[in-house]
Amino acid sequence: MPKYVLTYHQPKGYVPRADADVIAAWQSFFEGLADHVVDPGQPVFERTAIGDVGADTQLGGYSVIEAADLEGAAALAKACPSVQSGGGVQVGELADLPDDHILSQLKTKAAQR
Repeated sequence: MPKYVLTYHQPKGYVPRADADVIAAWQSFFEGLADHVVDPGQPVFERTAIGDVGADTQLGGYSVIEAADLEGAAALAKACPSVQSGGGVQVGELADLPDDHILSQLKTKAAQR
């Protein structure tokens, strides 16, 4: 099954509130993804941008999921709390690379640490 990266973008200057509603929204979102998660990812606290990444948003975090196709991955992403807070989610299919590709080699090397 193909893998997809979800990158969460919040409105610029957004500071997540630690109130019960926000925590519950994110928990519900991740419970909905649970059967699809390959790498739950992590939130981002420090950030910088290179190139055009959307002037009105900032990177909030990422996850890697499995889905049958891009439309299925996008359907899962629609429930993300970032969307309800004025941000968004970028969804991209990850390429399968041959073992001799440099990125495959780096992944193997990182796993050995």
